[in-house]
Amino acid sequence: MNKPMREFRADRHPAESYEDILDRDTREVPLIMREGPVPDIGTEPIAASRYTSREFFEREVARVWLKTWQMACREEDIPNPGDYTIYDLVDKSLIVTRSPSGDIKAFYNSCLHRGRKLVTLNGCKSEFRCPFHGMTWTGDGAFKENPIEWDFPQWQGSGPRLPEAKVGTWAGFVFVNFDREAAPLDETLGPIVGHFTRWRLDDSYTVAHVGKIIRANWKVVAEAFMESHHSVTTHPQILPFIADVNSQYDILSDYITRQFSAIGVVSPYLAGQTVTPTDSYRAMVMQGGGMGAYEASSLVVPEGETARAYAAEQARQALSSEDGHDYSQCSDAEMVDSLLYNVWPNMSFWAGHTQKFIYRWRPNGRDHESTLMEVWILKRVPKNRPRPAPTAFRMLSDDEAWTTAEELGGLAAVFDQDMSNLQFVQEGLHSSGTGLVNFGRYSEMRIRKLHHMLDRYMNN
Repeated sequence: MNKPMREFRADRHPAESYEDILDRDTREVPLIMREGPVPDIGTEPIAASRYTSREFFEREVARVWLKTWQMACREEDIPNPGDYTIYDLVDKSLIVTRSPSGDIKAFYNSCLHRGRKLVTLNGCKSEFRCPFHGMTWTGDGAFKENPIEWDFPQWQGSGPRLPEAKVGTWAGFVFVNFDREAAPLDETLGPIVGHFTRWRLDDSYTVAHVGKIIRANWKVVAEAFMESHHSVTTHPQILPFIADVNSQYDILSDYITRQFSAIGVVSPYLAGQTVTPTDSYRAMVMQGGGMGAYEASSLVVPEGETARAYAAEQARQALSSEDGHDYSQCSDAEMVDSLLYNVWPNMSFWAGHTQKFIYRWRPNGRDHESTLMEVWILKRVPKNRPRPAPTAFRMLSDDEAWTTAEELGGLAAVFDQDMSNLQFVQEGLHSSGTGLVNFGRYSEMRIRKLHHMLDRYMNN
């Protein structure tokens, strides 16, 4: 039975809320998806120089990037002892490796003799031997060999271990923190740990991993994926099937925020226009972003059924056929909606069963006005079958569009539309007449929270 719409709130779009949409879903919706905390965190503007200032960026490096938890890789990237991958951040480099004992360690990628990087490509090694002079360390970081031992009295008997960054794991991801005194990873992840248990990222594998350099500050890029109301001008093709301007935004903790946008529901921006359930579903399939991988044999929504309910059922059947798991009792929201959780400062994990996307943004070396953006797509490991090998990372060149990465599906076209804004946002911040940036009170509070956390770390 449909429930009455909730009382209108002055800080929200007057259309129905995400809660109202959940009330009509065909399966019970997990309580964790209901509206979370919505604190009043103000409406004050911020300085545009936070995106353009070299000095501000250098303080970010020292006080934020080298003090916070960073997602470095997936555990599946280093499944066996000796496997390692390189994680670079600003001008730091770590060797994230599976040690001989099976533990995961993150060694500074620098020889303790003359500083040369120990490795420059991902791979598998039983020991780390410097290509310059041959100083060697074991896979667990212990000093092993010095070809000119006679000239190092300070190292005789017991040479130095490779210094390590702090390591933590969650849901198949490996995290690192350059601050050895940092609080445990769980204190950052907080509520996301319990929420994501049902969506089994730990039992998933990588089917796409693509990166590209974006000519804008990392915050400009991250913020482009922290609200939904830009769809009306940037992604108009998705309006027939996304409840964008009436998305739900929550601040679950200092480090975790989220936004939920209903799929299979017409955008309030199209109010007054006739969009049938079949129109909505066809637009969804044509976009290929999410449901594109689970196309129905027919693009006609049965009489009396909603596009949302129909799309969710098609997704249940197709996904179960693909991986052998049972999704019959999973809510419509978990099958089709855009459910984004952000982990401060620079990561986004999509929730749900079908759209297992992960975003990561980090500065492009010491260039404060360019960003490396990476996108992962995961799939559930098929039931009673071995884990497939992860897809290798693909780095796009400056002149390659996201759409050249066919493995990203319809999501790539959306990214290219987003990219059409970002360089000009960066340029516009430089040319600002007021020197200020303003955010919406509700729909952009996740962005404001990002800056509140920046202030907290920058002022420590």
